[in-house]
Amino acid sequence: MPSSALPTTRRPGDHLHDDLAISATGLRKSYGDKRVLDGIDLRIPTGSVFALLGPNGAGKTTAVKILSTLVAADPGSGPVRVGGHDLAADPQAVRAAIGVTGQFSAVDNLITGEENMLLMADLHHLSRREGRRVTAELLERFDLVDAAKRPAGGYSGGMKRRLDIAMTLVGDPRIIFLDEPTTGLDPRSRHNMWGVVRELVADGVTVFLTTQYLEEADELADRIAVLSNGTIAAEGSADELKRIVPGGHVRLRFAAPAAYRTAALALADVQRNDETLTLQIPSDGSQRELRSLLDWLDAAGVEADELTVHTPDLDDVFFALTGGDTRGTTGTPAATGTGARRTDPDQQKETAR
Repeated sequence: MPSSALPTTRRPGDHLHDDLAISATGLRKSYGDKRVLDGIDLRIPTGSVFALLGPNGAGKTTAVKILSTLVAADPGSGPVRVGGHDLAADPQAVRAAIGVTGQFSAVDNLITGEENMLLMADLHHLSRREGRRVTAELLERFDLVDAAKRPAGGYSGGMKRRLDIAMTLVGDPRIIFLDEPTTGLDPRSRHNMWGVVRELVADGVTVFLTTQYLEEADELADRIAVLSNGTIAAEGSADELKRIVPGGHVRLRFAAPAAYRTAALALADVQRNDETLTLQIPSDGSQRELRSLLDWLDAAGVEADELTVHTPDLDDVFFALTGGDTRGTTGTPAATGTGARRTDPDQQKETAR
């Protein structure tokens, strides 16, 4: 699927406005002869959620590492600004503006949740009084007060993730990178984490999210980019991405065989199922197309007992753009446990604060 199917978020010559939390042009990174990022462009507005999707090893974590100053982009990459600061010229200012929560928790299991928080406050050079105030506020915000005095090693996966993000927020970052934050969590914990992300954005924080869960991107992201073969294959809102993939249809089910036969003969380009008396009609699911179909049924005096609309979902988009099997590579419902792991340089995870 060509990237021209949707407008990209970065056009040559565009001015980098102050309302962008992150902007990058021609971002490139190779490991040996393996080109991981091949000139990607990003423009992420302040106070939004941006989701970067891609198959395992596509370079999602490499992008996060570069934008969070953990690794350098290759020579020849274009300018990058994060939080209003030039990444190459002032990396320290970028670090002061961001927080990073990696796929693997940075929580110290041997000390308590509160001690983890206070340690992070010390690293941010907060005074003892300020550190205790911030710690108390964040423990309460993330519903960890009752567990604060217990060693973090005894926390559930969801609790550790909440503590991990709370630690990230000690420095009051305005941009947060969440690298697969819900990998390995049960559905309830994952939904709780979604609530945390929504609260952060409501406070004006910008969230850069990488995820293996397509449902997660659909639920949270204002804009989504699909990374494939080192480039952005397409970018847009979830609805925009879904519209570029064929396969939408309307399904009509009939109880009366006569009505079924009448509709099957009159409607063009339909798939028939004579056993279930159902017809599948190609459609983009728009109001205009549905109204036209319903008007025809009324005019013909044909009554369908059931009408359902199917539009492509992000699984369909992912499969079309990457050629990969979303059911096995992106943590969709068929995947279990902690999800598939990467096998290229992206496998090396780092966590920055």
